[in-house]
Amino acid sequence: MSFSLISTAYAASAAPAGATGGESFQMILLLVGFVVIFYFLLWRPQAKKAKEHKELVGNLAKGDEVVTSGGILGKITKVSDNYIVIAIAEGVEVTVQKGAVGNSLPKGTLKSI
Repeated sequence: MSFSLISTAYAASAAPAGATGGESFQMILLLVGFVVIFYFLLWRPQAKKAKEHKELVGNLAKGDEVVTSGGILGKITKVSDNYIVIAIAEGVEVTVQKGAVGNSLPKGTLKSI
């Protein structure tokens, strides 16, 4: 009676021995496609943006009007190797790292705000 509850086991058909040449080529082509997409959509724009920021930080000079990554606007009064001093109001100066500069503003922007 217990034998009627056990289902009959059937052998599964054998799996293919390996991928054919066409399937291997398609897989390699797919991987190459992903690498190309990754390069053009992620890595290249990031590298370009980093290069532009490095150039901006390298060209900072006294008298430039800048905005920091924290949103502080001011005029550069002193430049050293790693730091700049920004005048944000009369008699108020802030020392920040050069890397904290987010953007350079056109001359006269602070007066118009």
